[in-house]
Amino acid sequence: MSENKQAEKAKDFPASLKKLLRYSRAYHPAIAVSLLVAVAGTVFQFMGPARLGGMTDAIAKGLPDIINGQPVSGAIDMAEVRRFALQLVFYYSAATILIFAGSYVMATVSARISKNLRTDVSGKINKIPLSYFDHTSHGDVISRVINDVDAIGQTFNQNLDGLAKAVILLIGSLVMMFSTNWLMALTAIGSSFAGVIFMILIMSKSQKHFVAQQQGLGDINGYIEEVYTGHSIVKAYNGVKEARKTFEKMNGALFESGWKAQFLSGLMMPLMQFTGSFGYVAVCVIGAALAMNDVISFGVIVAFMIYVRLFTQPLTQMAQSAQSLQLAAAASERVFAFFEEEELADESHIDQKLSHVEGNVEFKNVRFGYDKEKAIIKDFSAAIRAGQKIAIVGPTGAGKTTIVNLLMRFYELDQGEICIDGVPIHQITRENLHDQFCMVLQDSWLFEGSIKENILYGKQGVSDEEVEAACRTAGIHQFIRALPQGYDTVLGENANLSAGQKQLLTIARAMIQNAALLILDEATSSVDTRTERRVQAAMDKLTEGRTSFVIAHRLSTIQNADLILVLREGDIVESGSHADLLGKDGFYAELYKSQFEQV
Repeated sequence: MSENKQAEKAKDFPASLKKLLRYSRAYHPAIAVSLLVAVAGTVFQFMGPARLGGMTDAIAKGLPDIINGQPVSGAIDMAEVRRFALQLVFYYSAATILIFAGSYVMATVSARISKNLRTDVSGKINKIPLSYFDHTSHGDVISRVINDVDAIGQTFNQNLDGLAKAVILLIGSLVMMFSTNWLMALTAIGSSFAGVIFMILIMSKSQKHFVAQQQGLGDINGYIEEVYTGHSIVKAYNGVKEARKTFEKMNGALFESGWKAQFLSGLMMPLMQFTGSFGYVAVCVIGAALAMNDVISFGVIVAFMIYVRLFTQPLTQMAQSAQSLQLAAAASERVFAFFEEEELADESHIDQKLSHVEGNVEFKNVRFGYDKEKAIIKDFSAAIRAGQKIAIVGPTGAGKTTIVNLLMRFYELDQGEICIDGVPIHQITRENLHDQFCMVLQDSWLFEGSIKENILYGKQGVSDEEVEAACRTAGIHQFIRALPQGYDTVLGENANLSAGQKQLLTIARAMIQNAALLILDEATSSVDTRTERRVQAAMDKLTEGRTSFVIAHRLSTIQNADLILVLREGDIVESGSHADLLGKDGFYAELYKSQFEQV
């Protein structure tokens, strides 16, 4: 089941953030500029209420007074009102521009950091030995590339500068409130205290439900993918009811955790709005009492009504930012743990290269096991001359595919040596080694693109005539020509290929490579008997002049091999031609008869 969930909680929060900050050190100046600009904008933002209070007082002074029951008109000082208005325009315009500039810089930085992380993860994948993927699911790696990197990017873009602005806004509003009137400041803080306590309690209760929701999302996505991939098997075995029952159980658990998470988090905004409204009431009541005693002016009450909003707003933002930082730390922990995985040995110092390979291959006392304590290939030795067709047969688990993996250096030997034209393969780079092989595997792999692009994968400078010739030899040219756009037909859009047709395309791809060494790992397992004969004839042409390694369970396909190596529990128990091995009436003859015995 594939994993598709974000990281939940970091094991070492400070260490994870340190690694992330160290990774992004090239962008520290830009981040600092963004934060400073955003902070400056926030400073202008909380300076506005005091000017608004001054404007209110200036207007109030000019309002009519009631003297002896008669209204006496005052004179509003429009020059003073205009001065406050211009100051407000300047402060709020400056705040808007600066905050926008800071957000623009931070968005650019976060996008580049995310891009760099994805690039480095992609590069790391190519440096990690295949043994890593033996114990790690592909879904987990994909989750690190997509979900975890996105979590980090969103934290930089939306929460880092938001947290800085919230802290400054909170401190600035406190300073402005206490400098204006300490009693009103205590009133505003006291009225918000209960709301803050409730918000903290809600966060502590809702976090576990968010974790369960993310877990449930990953589980249900993986289950849907699993059932959809094998939907034909589910239907064939009448497993629809059981699959639906399992899905409904998982969906119900997801509903339960999702409902609780969303309900509790949904309480935060109304709670803070109530806290702000309650703060307005408290400020107005206490402010009215102080104004009647000439302790403060009416403008101070207006200013404090805005300060209450500025004080409660950053509390919510700080709580959300803190949660996002926790998620970012957990995501960083997973991403950097992947970066710290052991890599393949550095080959930059290797300057020896194979060129004009003849195709002589020798295995010298090769020993290997995926688990160091349990050897699969125990003491494998064989000398193959250039141009020979070598068939490797044996029961499941005998080590046939492992031999090919070692030959391609997908895994490193525990003991012994493999040589090509007398050169040990560990003395050349993997890239140079892979250039000497063309390969057709049991599982055909095609990407979303045109048929021609799939055939030419990894190969440059090939003419259309050569592509058609390869497809004719593979026996698939006529099928391709019958498609709507021929060789330019995009797979998946206008072409639905059978398993056999997909395998024929990969065979054509191997022909185009035109390498000195050829590996065929169950290459005809996906085609019918009639197609197998046609493909087998093409394979005979393909193997001419090339050293070929053929792994096959169908022994009928390797009867013309120059040498058949019979593996059993990691050792060569028999070797020779098809006729010789049948004449020995040994293990090979037993395998052959089991496939062709008459009932």
